[in-house]
This record gives sequence, structure tokens and C-alpha cells, in this order.
Amino acid sequence: MRIFLGVTGASGALYGARSLAALTAAGHHVGLCVSDAGARVISHEILGEGPRPASYADVVARFADMFGNPEGAVDVLDADDIACSFASGSSGARAALVAPCSTSTLGRIAHGTGDNLIHRVAEVMLKERGRLVVMPRETPVSLIQLRNMVAITEAGGVVLPAAPGFYAMPQSIDDLVDFVVGKALDVLGIEHALFARWGQPHVATAEDAR
Repeated sequence: MRIFLGVTGASGALYGARSLAALTAAGHHVGLCVSDAGARVISHEILGEGPRPASYADVVARFADMFGNPEGAVDVLDADDIACSFASGSSGARAALVAPCSTSTLGRIAHGTGDNLIHRVAEVMLKERGRLVVMPRETPVSLIQLRNMVAITEAGGVVLPAAPGFYAMPQSIDDLVDFVVGKALDVLGIEHALFARWGQPHVATAEDAR
């Protein structure tokens, strides 16, 4: 399946990283698009090089190489490339995940005022009745942000906050990240073993899922 993955400038780049790894490990073709702010967060939170990378393209390429799995395919898409296939309703792509989703991206999607590829693909998913999952990671949230979440939900998208569960007895940060990513994959209809479901006899860990 062709799936679009947008990574924006909210803290929580690990959610995007683990999503990319899980999607490609499952054999899916991923169109990866990282916003400028998303690259800054990746540079700081994953590469440890600070929030002002010398090269946007270098950060995104390294991110794709680090987390893309050989089982699948990754196309790195420029945020300004609104002419790429994912930007069209006729592309055949029917699933998109924005992880993490910044509050500005949330607002753009909610009001149809997008100006980059991530916004455009989200709009396509909504108008084509595809599956759109946005993963905000912000707390607390304002009334404006709550209303934006409602608008996306009413339009047919799914708002999936980065709120990990603890009933699987997580042992690491990876386990917490995997729980949230697994919930997103559930909504997208993608099978995974990223966490132990309630009632399963064993406790899942990040190592189990790899």
C-alpha cells in the first residue's frame, strides 16, 4: 500500500521515526515529507545537532536512511512539491499519517488553508474519503486547537494525540513511542506487533517488536 507520512515541527520526532520504520518493515511504500520545522526538530531530537541544521536535505536524507526499512520503499518528497503524485486524488493513495502534527499544521488542515505538500495530502485524504490520522503532541491545548481537532474529526479525519498507555508495562521510551505509533497503525488498518494488546498473555517491549 502507498502511504504518505508527514513529519512536522512538533516535539516528538521519534513518533515519525518509528512510524517510518514500522510502515516500511511491513512492506509499504512510503512517501516521506518533512517540513522545514520538522527537519529542525529531527536535527535536535534525533541527530543531536541542534535545531538549526546546515542542510535541510541532508537531515531528511539521513532520517530516511536511519529509519527506512529495506522491506519497503521510501520516496523523499519536498514539502514544496505540490505537483507530486500524492497531491492528487487520482494517485490511488488512500492513507496518510502526520506524526508528529504541529498545532499550526493542525489549523491549516482544519481550515483548508494549506500551503505545502503535507497540508495538501491531508486535504486530498479528506475529500477522497481516505484515511487521515494526525498526531498532535501538545499540552495543554487551547480552545482554538480543540476546535481545530473537532473540525478535522467532523471532516472525516482521526485525531490521535501522542498519549501512550501504560497497561502493557512499558520498560523504555521506545515502548511508549511504539504504543502510540501502533494505535495509529490500527486506525490505518495496518497489522503490527508494536505493543501488547489488553488481554494478551505477555508484556510487549520495543525489542519484541523489532
